[in-house]
Amino acid sequence: METGLVDILLVEDNQNDAELTLRALKKVNLGERVFVARDGAEALEFLFASGAYSDRGAVAGPRLVLLDLKLPKVDGLEVLRRIKGNEATRIIPVVILTSSKEQRDISEAYRLGANSYIAKEVDFNKFSRAIAELGLYWLFLNQPAR
Repeated sequence: METGLVDILLVEDNQNDAELTLRALKKVNLGERVFVARDGAEALEFLFASGAYSDRGAVAGPRLVLLDLKLPKVDGLEVLRRIKGNEATRIIPVVILTSSKEQRDISEAYRLGANSYIAKEVDFNKFSRAIAELGLYWLFLNQPAR
C-alpha cells in the first residue's frame, strides 16, 4: 500500500487483533487505506515521516489513529503523548483500542488527549460491530478540524 494515502493508522502488535480489525473495517469498505504499525516506534516513524518512512515527506497524516496501549519498543501512552504534543499531529483523532480496562490507563489516556477509549471485546461479532461503527463515525460523521 502507498504509505502517503492513509485514512487510518492502526497501531497493533498482536497479529490476530490486527487481522480482526482490518476484516471489520473491510466489511464497511474502510479497509483500503489502512496502515498497520506493529510497535510504537514504527507508529512514530510513520506519523513523523522519519526513519524507515522518511520518504513519506510532507504528506497528510492519517485521519484516525487506532492505538493499542501495550506495545513493544514505545508504549501506547508515549505514542499518544507525542501525537498530542506535536502541533502538526495533535488534531488527529486517537482512539485507544486495547484490552486494558485499568482505570489508571483510562484516566492517563484521556489526560494525554485521547478522543475515545475502547476495551477490546472478546466476542468477534461485538468487536467487529464496534470497529465498523467507530470507523464510520470518525471518518464520515465527525467533522475534523482543518
